[in-house]
Amino acid sequence: MRLLTKEADANSSASRLTLSLATTTQEVREVQRLRYRVFIETMNLSALVNAEGLDQDEFDDYCDHLIVRDTKTLEVVGTYRVMSPHGARRMGKFYSEQEFDLSRLQNLRGSIAEAGRACIHPDYRSGGVIMMLWAGLAEYMRKERCEYLMGCASVSLADGGHNAAALYHAFAETNMAPPDYRVAPHLPFPIAEREAGHSPQVPPLLKGYLRSGAWVCGEPAWDPDFHSADFFLLLPLAKLDKRYARHYLKEEAKEEKEQKEMAEA
Repeated sequence: MRLLTKEADANSSASRLTLSLATTTQEVREVQRLRYRVFIETMNLSALVNAEGLDQDEFDDYCDHLIVRDTKTLEVVGTYRVMSPHGARRMGKFYSEQEFDLSRLQNLRGSIAEAGRACIHPDYRSGGVIMMLWAGLAEYMRKERCEYLMGCASVSLADGGHNAAALYHAFAETNMAPPDYRVAPHLPFPIAEREAGHSPQVPPLLKGYLRSGAWVCGEPAWDPDFHSADFFLLLPLAKLDKRYARHYLKEEAKEEKEQKEMAEA
């Protein structure tokens, strides 16, 4: 099911990009190959290498897959996996429940969409692809009549976890969810054992959630396979920053242009 078709600049060329939902097994395989390239090969996660060259799990068959395709090369260059309330009922759980106890959100289950497995081809990270994915995600939620968006944002532990600790302490002051919406990780990342840095670095995906008005719902979970600390995020659409939502594409494009001009100066 096609959501929208749009042109965007990527990889320093006027590539034509289209946004759609995967409707065939072949398209899902393309998504899984891209995820494998980004998550396994690029991140050097040798423990997760497999002969098929696919990043796949039991949730894929119960989710919808947003895809951005470059119609000049016919390559899938961006993807976002989305689980609707109906998909979660069929599966029996949300993906996040593998890492977090979501019992406090039980009364919201019928109105939550879960987003995850976001990834972009290394050559298409200038901003256009992620903007299209966010636009598609917003349209998906409208069609599914969801009132909440939830998901996990990963922070690399390559520095020993100090940045993850610094981010948690910063979020506790500014972005923490109300107590009734906080969740507990099954395997908590040991924040107390890490020294928090003075200037935490916020990954792009996490920054996008926070700019939209999302809450951080407690301490991060520890994901040993991906060597990351995963923060659980909840975005009530009623809390969505309307000004940010209205100007998202415009402001992100402006910021990208300014950064490029500074780099060339």
